[in-house]
Amino acid sequence: MPVIEIDDNSGFCFGVVTAIRKAEEELDRSGSLHCLGDIVHNASEVERLGHKGLHTITHAELEHLKDSTVLLRAHGEPPSTYRIAKSNNITIIDATCPVVLQLQRRIKEAYDTNRSLFEKGEIKEMPLILIYGKEGHAEVNGLVGQTDGHAIVIQTVEDLEKIDLSRDILLYSQTTKSLEGFRNIVGEIQKRKSAGSFEYFDTICRQVANRLTKLREFAASHDAIVFVSGAKSSNGKVLFEECKRVNPRSYLVSDGTQLDLSELKGAETIGICGATSTPRWLMTEVAEKLKDL
Repeated sequence: MPVIEIDDNSGFCFGVVTAIRKAEEELDRSGSLHCLGDIVHNASEVERLGHKGLHTITHAELEHLKDSTVLLRAHGEPPSTYRIAKSNNITIIDATCPVVLQLQRRIKEAYDTNRSLFEKGEIKEMPLILIYGKEGHAEVNGLVGQTDGHAIVIQTVEDLEKIDLSRDILLYSQTTKSLEGFRNIVGEIQKRKSAGSFEYFDTICRQVANRLTKLREFAASHDAIVFVSGAKSSNGKVLFEECKRVNPRSYLVSDGTQLDLSELKGAETIGICGATSTPRWLMTEVAEKLKDL
C-alpha cells in the first residue's frame, strides 16, 4: 500500500480562515446569513456552510435586498457595494482580507491624489493605473472600483500591446498572482517603455507566494500528487500547474469522487495538497477515500 501524505502547508490562507470564522460566528448566533458571492472558491466548503444557513447571493440580488446582514468575503468589494448596502439598510460583516484592504487603500490614494493634481492643472494627464490580475476576478473588481473603473487589468505580456506605454504608469498586482509573472510584466514594461515614468509595487501576499517553493519541494518528493481544488479557484490553477511542472504525475480533483486509481498505479508515495481555498477537512477526506480504495 502506498504511503499517503497531506501537505502541511496547503489549505486556507489566513484571510479565508477569518472570513469563515466570521460566517460561522454569525450563523451560530442567528442561524442565517447572506454572503456576497461564494465565500471561498470551493464548492464543498460552500455546501458545508450552506447547510448551516449561509445563503450565497449575487450583486444583482444585493441591490434588491433590504434590512439584512451580508458578509463580504476575503476578496474585498468596490466602494459601490458599500453604497448599496447603506442605502438598503444592510448590515455588513466585512471579512475583507487585511492584505487586500491595504492594497485597495493604496490604489485609491494614488488615484485620488493624481486626480486632484490633474484637476488643479498641476499634471497634464493622469497616470495609467495597471493591475496585474485576472479580469473579472472578485478581488480585481474591488481594486478597479477604487479608481472609479479607470484602472486597466493586464493578464499577460500580450495585453501590454494595447496600452500607451509612453504615459506615466503605476503598476500593482492582485495579491494572489505569482511573483514570477509579476516580475515578467515589470521587465517587459521596462524593456518597451521609451517615455514617461514607471513605478511598480509588489503587492503580492507573501503567505501565498511563499507556498510555491514549499509546494514544489512537496511535489518533487512524491511519486504522484493529488491536488484538491475547486474549479473556480484562480490560485488553485496556478498552484496545480506548478505541481505538474515539478511532477508530471500530478492530478487535479475537486473531491474524493474524482479519484482515478489508474493514474496513481505504481506510485509508492502519494502527496495530497491544495489551494488557499481548499479546506483541510476536504484534503483529509480525499486521503481517507484513497486509503479505502
